[in-house]
Amino acid sequence: MNNELLDALNILEKEKNIPKETLIEAIENSLLQACKNHFGKSDNIRVEIDKETCEFHVWQMKNIVEVCEDPVTEISLADAKMHDSKYEVGDVFSTEVKSKEFGRIATQNAKNVILQKIREEERKVLFDEYYGKEHDIVTGVVQRYNGNNISINLGKVDAILTENEQIKGEHFKPTERIKVYVIEVKSTNKGPRILVSRTHPELVKRLFESEVTEVHEGIVEIKNIAREAGSRTKIAVYSNDPDVDPVGACVGLNGARVNAIVNELRGEKIDIINWNENAAMLIENALSPAKVISVIADADEKTAKVVVPDYQLSLAIGKEGQNARLAARLTGFKIDIKSETQAREAGDFMDYENDYEDEYYEDGYYDEDGNFVPYSDEDYEEGEYYEEGEYSEDGEYPENEGEKQENEE
Repeated sequence: MNNELLDALNILEKEKNIPKETLIEAIENSLLQACKNHFGKSDNIRVEIDKETCEFHVWQMKNIVEVCEDPVTEISLADAKMHDSKYEVGDVFSTEVKSKEFGRIATQNAKNVILQKIREEERKVLFDEYYGKEHDIVTGVVQRYNGNNISINLGKVDAILTENEQIKGEHFKPTERIKVYVIEVKSTNKGPRILVSRTHPELVKRLFESEVTEVHEGIVEIKNIAREAGSRTKIAVYSNDPDVDPVGACVGLNGARVNAIVNELRGEKIDIINWNENAAMLIENALSPAKVISVIADADEKTAKVVVPDYQLSLAIGKEGQNARLAARLTGFKIDIKSETQAREAGDFMDYENDYEDEYYEDGYYDEDGNFVPYSDEDYEEGEYYEEGEYSEDGEYPENEGEKQENEE
Protein backbone atom coordinates (compact mmCIF):
# COMPACT_ATOMS: atom_id res chain seq x y z
CA MET A 1 0.00 0.00 0.00
CA ASN A 2 2.82 2.39 0.88
CA ASN A 3 4.57 1.63 -2.43
CA GLU A 4 1.38 2.33 -4.35
CA LEU A 5 0.98 5.64 -2.52
CA LEU A 6 4.58 6.58 -3.24
CA ASP A 7 4.15 5.79 -6.96
CA ALA A 8 0.95 7.83 -7.11
CA LEU A 9 2.67 10.84 -5.53
CA ASN A 10 5.61 10.60 -7.93
CA ILE A 11 3.25 10.49 -10.92
CA LEU A 12 1.29 13.51 -9.69
CA GLU A 13 4.51 15.41 -9.09
CA LYS A 14 5.71 14.67 -12.62
CA GLU A 15 2.46 15.25 -14.52
CA LYS A 16 0.94 18.10 -12.52
CA ASN A 17 4.17 19.76 -11.35
CA ILE A 18 2.88 19.56 -7.78
CA PRO A 19 5.70 19.08 -5.20
CA LYS A 20 5.53 15.76 -3.34
CA GLU A 21 5.89 17.62 -0.02
CA THR A 22 2.67 19.48 -0.78
CA LEU A 23 0.84 16.23 -1.50
CA ILE A 24 2.14 14.67 1.71
CA GLU A 25 0.88 17.72 3.61
CA ALA A 26 -2.51 17.21 1.97
CA ILE A 27 -2.57 13.57 3.15
CA GLU A 28 -1.73 14.66 6.71
CA ASN A 29 -4.59 17.15 6.67
CA SER A 30 -6.95 14.54 5.26
CA LEU A 31 -6.07 12.09 8.07
CA LEU A 32 -6.62 14.82 10.65
CA GLN A 33 -10.00 15.56 9.06
CA ALA A 34 -10.89 11.87 9.10
CA CYS A 35 -10.02 11.65 12.80
CA LYS A 36 -12.13 14.70 13.52
CA ASN A 37 -15.10 13.13 11.73
CA HIS A 38 -14.52 9.79 13.48
CA PHE A 39 -13.77 10.97 17.03
CA GLY A 40 -15.44 14.38 17.00
CA LYS A 41 -12.15 16.26 17.52
CA SER A 42 -8.57 16.12 16.29
CA ASP A 43 -6.70 18.39 18.70
CA ASN A 44 -4.95 15.41 20.29
CA ILE A 45 -4.08 13.67 16.99
CA ARG A 46 -0.52 13.51 15.60
CA VAL A 47 0.21 12.26 12.08
CA GLU A 48 3.65 10.98 11.09
CA ILE A 49 4.52 10.29 7.43
CA ASP A 50 7.89 9.12 6.15
CA LYS A 51 8.58 11.24 3.05
CA GLU A 52 10.86 8.58 1.56
CA THR A 53 8.66 5.50 1.95
CA CYS A 54 5.25 7.15 2.49
CA GLU A 55 4.73 4.94 5.55
CA PHE A 56 2.35 6.74 7.87
CA HIS A 57 1.10 6.42 11.45
CA VAL A 58 -1.69 8.23 13.27
CA TRP A 59 -1.33 8.67 17.03
CA GLN A 60 -3.99 9.68 19.53
CA MET A 61 -2.61 11.42 22.62
CA LYS A 62 -4.57 10.86 25.86
CA ASN A 63 -4.01 12.30 29.31
CA ILE A 64 -3.79 9.69 32.12
CA VAL A 65 -6.31 10.37 34.90
CA GLU A 66 -7.71 8.45 37.87
CA VAL A 67 -11.20 8.30 36.44
CA CYS A 68 -11.76 8.68 32.67
CA GLU A 69 -14.58 11.06 31.77
CA ASP A 70 -13.76 11.65 28.08
CA PRO A 71 -12.46 8.49 26.34
CA VAL A 72 -11.34 10.53 23.32
CA THR A 73 -8.84 12.66 25.24
CA GLU A 74 -8.40 10.71 28.51
CA ILE A 75 -7.51 7.23 29.74
CA SER A 76 -7.74 5.84 33.24
CA LEU A 77 -4.56 5.02 35.15
CA ALA A 78 -5.64 1.37 35.45
CA ASP A 79 -6.04 1.01 31.67
CA ALA A 80 -2.73 2.75 31.05
CA LYS A 81 -0.87 0.44 33.44
CA MET A 82 -2.18 -2.52 31.49
CA HIS A 83 0.11 -1.35 28.68
CA ASP A 84 3.00 -0.18 30.84
CA SER A 85 3.24 -0.27 34.61
CA LYS A 86 5.48 2.84 34.63
CA TYR A 87 2.63 5.19 33.74
CA GLU A 88 1.47 7.68 36.41
CA VAL A 89 -1.36 10.19 36.63
CA GLY A 90 -0.53 13.27 34.51
CA ASP A 91 1.47 11.35 31.91
CA VAL A 92 0.47 11.26 28.24
CA PHE A 93 -0.53 7.97 26.74
CA SER A 94 -0.10 7.39 22.99
CA THR A 95 -2.22 4.93 21.12
CA GLU A 96 -2.11 4.29 17.40
CA VAL A 97 -5.26 4.85 15.39
CA LYS A 98 -5.90 2.43 12.54
CA SER A 99 -7.25 4.23 9.50
CA LYS A 100 -9.14 1.06 8.58
CA GLU A 101 -11.41 1.80 11.51
CA PHE A 102 -12.66 5.03 9.94
CA GLY A 103 -16.21 5.01 8.69
CA ARG A 104 -17.33 5.57 5.14
CA ILE A 105 -18.15 9.26 5.67
CA ALA A 106 -14.82 9.98 7.36
CA THR A 107 -12.97 8.23 4.53
CA GLN A 108 -14.91 10.13 1.86
CA ASN A 109 -14.20 13.46 3.57
CA ALA A 110 -10.50 12.60 3.74
CA LYS A 111 -10.52 11.81 0.03
CA ASN A 112 -12.21 15.14 -0.74
CA VAL A 113 -9.58 17.02 1.25
CA ILE A 114 -6.81 15.42 -0.83
CA LEU A 115 -8.58 16.09 -4.13
CA GLN A 116 -9.33 19.68 -3.17
CA LYS A 117 -5.68 20.28 -2.30
CA ILE A 118 -4.57 18.75 -5.60
CA ARG A 119 -6.94 20.99 -7.55
CA GLU A 120 -5.79 24.09 -5.65
CA GLU A 121 -2.14 23.28 -6.24
CA GLU A 122 -2.78 22.54 -9.90
CA ARG A 123 -4.45 25.92 -10.34
CA LYS A 124 -1.59 27.61 -8.47
CA VAL A 125 1.05 25.90 -10.63
CA LEU A 126 -0.76 26.92 -13.82
CA PHE A 127 -1.19 30.49 -12.59
CA ASP A 128 2.50 30.79 -11.69
CA GLU A 129 3.49 29.37 -15.08
CA TYR A 130 1.38 31.75 -17.15
CA TYR A 131 1.79 34.74 -14.83
CA GLY A 132 5.44 34.63 -15.83
CA LYS A 133 4.31 35.09 -19.46
CA GLU A 134 2.28 38.21 -18.71
CA HIS A 135 3.27 41.07 -21.07
CA ASP A 136 4.90 38.61 -23.46
CA ILE A 137 3.85 36.81 -26.63
CA VAL A 138 2.76 33.18 -26.77
CA THR A 139 1.66 30.88 -29.55
CA GLY A 140 -1.83 29.47 -29.26
CA VAL A 141 -4.26 27.33 -31.21
CA VAL A 142 -7.67 28.70 -32.14
CA GLN A 143 -10.30 26.52 -30.46
CA ARG A 144 -13.70 28.03 -31.07
CA TYR A 145 -15.74 31.22 -31.22
CA ASN A 146 -17.71 32.07 -28.08
CA GLY A 147 -20.02 34.74 -29.40
CA ASN A 148 -17.69 37.53 -30.50
CA ASN A 149 -14.83 36.23 -28.37
CA ILE A 150 -12.32 33.60 -29.43
CA SER A 151 -11.00 30.80 -27.21
CA ILE A 152 -7.26 30.26 -27.72
CA ASN A 153 -5.62 27.13 -26.33
CA LEU A 154 -2.16 27.86 -24.92
CA GLY A 155 -1.30 24.25 -24.09
CA LYS A 156 -2.61 23.65 -20.57
CA VAL A 157 -5.22 26.40 -20.36
CA ASP A 158 -7.46 28.40 -22.68
CA ALA A 159 -7.07 32.15 -23.12
CA ILE A 160 -9.73 34.65 -24.16
CA LEU A 161 -9.31 36.92 -27.18
CA THR A 162 -12.09 39.46 -26.73
CA GLU A 163 -13.72 41.37 -29.57
CA ASN A 164 -11.97 44.62 -28.53
CA GLU A 165 -8.55 42.93 -28.77
CA GLN A 166 -9.18 41.46 -32.22
CA ILE A 167 -7.98 43.12 -35.41
CA LYS A 168 -10.96 44.26 -37.44
CA GLY A 169 -11.45 42.02 -40.45
CA GLU A 170 -9.14 39.30 -39.15
CA HIS A 171 -10.75 35.84 -39.11
CA PHE A 172 -9.34 32.54 -37.89
CA LYS A 173 -10.17 28.93 -38.48
CA PRO A 174 -10.23 26.26 -35.74
CA THR A 175 -6.80 24.62 -35.15
CA GLU A 176 -5.06 27.65 -36.69
CA ARG A 177 -1.87 28.68 -34.83
CA ILE A 178 -1.46 32.37 -34.05
CA LYS A 179 0.72 34.56 -31.87
CA VAL A 180 -0.96 36.68 -29.22
CA TYR A 181 0.16 39.15 -26.55
CA VAL A 182 -0.71 38.27 -22.94
CA ILE A 183 -2.35 41.32 -21.38
CA GLU A 184 -3.34 39.93 -17.99
CA VAL A 185 -3.37 36.72 -15.97
CA LYS A 186 -5.88 36.46 -13.10
CA SER A 187 -6.27 33.73 -10.52
CA THR A 188 -9.84 32.41 -10.17
CA ASN A 189 -11.55 29.44 -8.55
CA LYS A 190 -11.69 27.75 -11.94
CA GLY A 191 -8.03 28.30 -12.72
CA PRO A 192 -6.10 31.15 -14.32
CA ARG A 193 -8.09 33.55 -16.52
CA ILE A 194 -5.85 34.78 -19.32
CA LEU A 195 -6.66 37.77 -21.52
CA VAL A 196 -4.73 38.08 -24.78
CA SER A 197 -4.55 40.64 -27.59
CA ARG A 198 -3.76 40.94 -31.28
CA THR A 199 -4.02 44.75 -31.32
CA HIS A 200 -1.60 45.75 -28.54
CA PRO A 201 1.47 47.75 -29.72
CA GLU A 202 3.68 45.57 -27.51
CA LEU A 203 2.81 42.61 -29.75
CA VAL A 204 4.84 44.23 -32.52
CA LYS A 205 7.71 44.95 -30.14
CA ARG A 206 7.83 41.35 -28.91
CA LEU A 207 7.71 40.06 -32.48
CA PHE A 208 10.76 42.17 -33.34
CA GLU A 209 12.52 40.89 -30.21
CA SER A 210 11.92 37.30 -31.29
CA GLU A 211 12.81 37.92 -34.94
CA VAL A 212 15.71 40.41 -34.69
CA THR A 213 18.75 39.23 -32.74
CA GLU A 214 20.06 42.77 -32.23
CA VAL A 215 16.79 43.84 -30.60
CA HIS A 216 16.72 40.76 -28.37
CA GLU A 217 20.30 41.39 -27.22
CA GLY A 218 19.67 45.09 -26.59
CA ILE A 219 22.03 46.36 -29.30
CA VAL A 220 19.08 47.92 -31.12
CA GLU A 221 16.49 49.54 -28.88
CA ILE A 222 12.85 50.15 -29.81
CA LYS A 223 12.20 53.62 -28.41
CA ASN A 224 8.52 53.95 -29.22
CA ILE A 225 5.69 52.37 -31.18
CA ALA A 226 2.52 53.85 -32.69
CA ARG A 227 0.07 51.36 -34.10
CA GLU A 228 -3.29 51.20 -35.80
CA ALA A 229 -3.79 47.44 -35.71
CA GLY A 230 -4.43 45.77 -39.01
CA SER A 231 -3.41 48.83 -41.04
CA ARG A 232 -0.06 50.44 -40.21
CA THR A 233 2.57 50.60 -37.47
CA LYS A 234 5.43 53.04 -37.00
CA ILE A 235 8.37 52.16 -34.76
CA ALA A 236 11.34 54.32 -33.82
CA VAL A 237 14.60 52.44 -33.30
CA TYR A 238 17.99 53.42 -31.93
CA SER A 239 21.34 51.62 -32.02
CA ASN A 240 23.61 51.48 -28.97
CA ASP A 241 26.42 50.36 -31.28
CA PRO A 242 27.61 52.95 -33.85
CA ASP A 243 28.56 50.13 -36.21
CA VAL A 244 25.02 48.74 -36.32
CA ASP A 245 22.34 50.32 -38.49
CA PRO A 246 19.13 49.99 -36.44
CA VAL A 247 16.76 50.24 -39.40
CA GLY A 248 18.80 47.79 -41.49
CA ALA A 249 18.96 45.31 -38.64
CA CYS A 250 15.17 45.37 -38.24
CA VAL A 251 14.51 45.13 -41.96
CA GLY A 252 16.95 42.28 -42.54
CA LEU A 253 18.47 40.97 -45.74
CA ASN A 254 16.02 41.63 -48.58
CA GLY A 255 13.44 42.52 -45.93
CA ALA A 256 13.36 38.97 -44.55
CA ARG A 257 12.99 39.96 -40.90
CA VAL A 258 10.31 42.59 -41.23
CA ASN A 259 8.43 40.51 -43.80
CA ALA A 260 8.17 37.63 -41.32
CA ILE A 261 6.51 40.03 -38.86
CA VAL A 262 4.26 41.50 -41.55
CA ASN A 263 3.12 37.99 -42.47
CA GLU A 264 2.31 37.21 -38.83
CA LEU A 265 0.25 40.42 -38.68
CA ARG A 266 -1.58 39.47 -41.90
CA GLY A 267 -0.13 42.20 -44.13
CA GLU A 268 -0.05 45.11 -41.67
CA LYS A 269 2.36 47.78 -42.99
CA ILE A 270 5.34 48.62 -40.77
CA ASP A 271 7.39 51.84 -41.04
CA ILE A 272 10.77 51.67 -39.29
CA ILE A 273 12.46 55.02 -38.60
CA ASN A 274 15.59 56.22 -36.82
CA TRP A 275 15.09 57.66 -33.35
CA ASN A 276 16.64 61.09 -32.81
CA GLU A 277 16.90 63.13 -29.61
CA ASN A 278 16.37 66.23 -31.72
CA ALA A 279 12.59 66.65 -31.84
CA ALA A 280 12.61 68.26 -35.27
CA MET A 281 14.68 65.46 -36.79
CA LEU A 282 12.51 62.85 -35.11
CA ILE A 283 9.33 64.41 -36.49
CA GLU A 284 10.87 64.56 -39.96
CA ASN A 285 11.76 60.87 -39.74
CA ALA A 286 8.32 59.99 -38.35
CA LEU A 287 6.56 61.51 -41.35
CA SER A 288 8.40 59.10 -43.64
CA PRO A 289 7.92 58.24 -46.49
CA ALA A 290 6.97 61.89 -47.09
CA LYS A 291 9.78 64.39 -47.69
CA VAL A 292 9.92 67.38 -45.34
CA ILE A 293 11.18 70.90 -46.10
CA SER A 294 11.22 72.31 -42.57
CA VAL A 295 10.19 71.52 -39.02
CA ILE A 296 9.81 74.02 -36.18
CA ALA A 297 9.27 72.13 -32.93
CA ASP A 298 8.32 73.64 -29.56
CA ALA A 299 9.55 71.18 -26.94
CA ASP A 300 7.71 72.96 -24.10
CA GLU A 301 4.33 73.10 -25.81
CA LYS A 302 4.88 69.76 -27.59
CA THR A 303 3.77 71.28 -30.88
CA ALA A 304 5.43 71.35 -34.28
CA LYS A 305 4.91 73.16 -37.57
CA VAL A 306 5.94 71.15 -40.61
CA VAL A 307 6.29 72.35 -44.19
CA VAL A 308 6.36 69.83 -47.02
CA PRO A 309 6.53 70.22 -50.80
CA ASP A 310 3.15 70.73 -52.42
CA TYR A 311 3.20 67.35 -54.13
CA GLN A 312 4.06 65.61 -50.84
CA LEU A 313 1.21 67.03 -48.75
CA SER A 314 -1.24 64.16 -49.27
CA LEU A 315 1.52 61.61 -48.62
CA ALA A 316 2.58 63.36 -45.41
CA ILE A 317 -0.98 63.46 -44.11
CA GLY A 318 -1.79 59.95 -45.32
CA LYS A 319 -5.10 58.27 -46.03
CA GLU A 320 -7.69 59.72 -43.64
CA GLY A 321 -4.81 61.43 -41.81
CA GLN A 322 -3.22 58.15 -40.74
CA ASN A 323 0.43 59.00 -41.45
CA ALA A 324 0.28 62.30 -39.58
CA ARG A 325 -1.71 60.74 -36.74
CA LEU A 326 0.78 57.91 -36.23
CA ALA A 327 3.71 60.35 -36.44
CA ALA A 328 2.08 62.47 -33.71
CA ARG A 329 1.63 59.43 -31.47
CA LEU A 330 5.16 58.25 -32.10
CA THR A 331 6.79 61.58 -31.29
CA GLY A 332 4.35 62.90 -28.69
CA PHE A 333 4.03 66.19 -30.59
CA LYS A 334 0.94 67.85 -32.03
CA ILE A 335 1.93 68.26 -35.67
CA ASP A 336 0.58 70.96 -37.99
CA ILE A 337 1.41 70.07 -41.60
CA LYS A 338 1.24 72.60 -44.44
CA SER A 339 2.35 72.57 -48.02
CA GLU A 340 5.01 75.06 -49.13
CA THR A 341 2.39 77.18 -50.88
CA GLN A 342 0.08 77.17 -47.85
CA ALA A 343 2.96 78.07 -45.55
CA ARG A 344 4.07 80.99 -47.71
CA GLU A 345 0.51 82.29 -48.04
CA ALA A 346 0.01 82.05 -44.28
CA GLY A 347 3.39 83.64 -43.61
CA ASP A 348 4.56 80.64 -41.61
CA PHE A 349 7.33 79.85 -44.04
CA MET A 350 8.72 83.39 -43.90
CA ASP A 351 8.60 83.26 -40.10
CA TYR A 352 10.68 80.14 -40.33
CA GLU A 353 13.29 81.99 -42.39
CA ASN A 354 13.30 84.98 -40.06
CA ASP A 355 13.84 82.74 -37.04
CA TYR A 356 17.15 81.72 -38.46
CA GLU A 357 18.30 85.13 -39.65
CA ASP A 358 19.36 86.24 -36.17
CA GLU A 359 21.55 83.18 -35.88
CA TYR A 360 23.47 84.07 -39.01
CA TYR A 361 24.92 87.21 -37.44
CA GLU A 362 26.65 85.03 -34.89
CA ASP A 363 28.02 82.75 -37.60
CA GLY A 364 30.75 83.06 -40.19
CA TYR A 365 33.53 81.23 -41.99
CA TYR A 366 37.32 80.88 -41.99
CA ASP A 367 39.32 82.36 -44.87
CA GLU A 368 42.43 80.86 -46.48
CA ASP A 369 44.67 82.40 -43.80
CA GLY A 370 42.64 80.83 -41.01
CA ASN A 371 41.00 84.06 -39.93
CA PHE A 372 37.34 84.03 -38.85
CA VAL A 373 35.18 86.24 -41.06
CA PRO A 374 31.63 86.90 -39.80
CA TYR A 375 28.84 86.96 -42.34
CA SER A 376 27.91 90.47 -43.40
CA ASP A 377 24.49 91.99 -43.91
CA GLU A 378 25.16 91.95 -47.63
CA ASP A 379 25.77 88.19 -47.54
CA TYR A 380 22.39 87.56 -45.95
CA GLU A 381 20.56 89.92 -48.26
CA GLU A 382 21.92 88.10 -51.29
CA GLY A 383 20.80 84.78 -49.84
CA GLU A 384 24.16 83.11 -50.44
CA TYR A 385 24.48 81.55 -47.00
CA TYR A 386 21.97 79.25 -45.40
CA GLU A 387 21.77 76.07 -43.39
CA GLU A 388 20.31 72.71 -44.30
CA GLY A 389 16.55 72.72 -43.94
CA GLU A 390 16.13 76.38 -44.94
CA TYR A 391 15.08 77.74 -48.28
CA SER A 392 17.19 80.50 -49.88
CA GLU A 393 15.45 83.49 -51.33
CA ASP A 394 15.35 81.92 -54.77
CA GLY A 395 13.46 78.94 -53.35
CA GLU A 396 16.23 76.39 -53.77
CA TYR A 397 16.74 73.80 -51.04
CA PRO A 398 20.46 73.44 -50.09
CA GLU A 399 22.17 70.11 -49.54
CA ASN A 400 25.32 71.14 -47.63
CA GLU A 401 24.83 72.62 -44.19
CA GLY A 402 26.64 75.87 -43.41
CA GLU A 403 28.46 75.82 -46.73
CA LYS A 404 28.77 78.96 -48.82
CA GLN A 405 27.12 78.48 -52.18
CA GLU A 406 26.95 80.76 -55.15
CA ASN A 407 23.59 82.10 -56.19
CA GLU A 408 22.98 80.71 -59.65
CA GLU A 409 20.90 83.70 -60.54
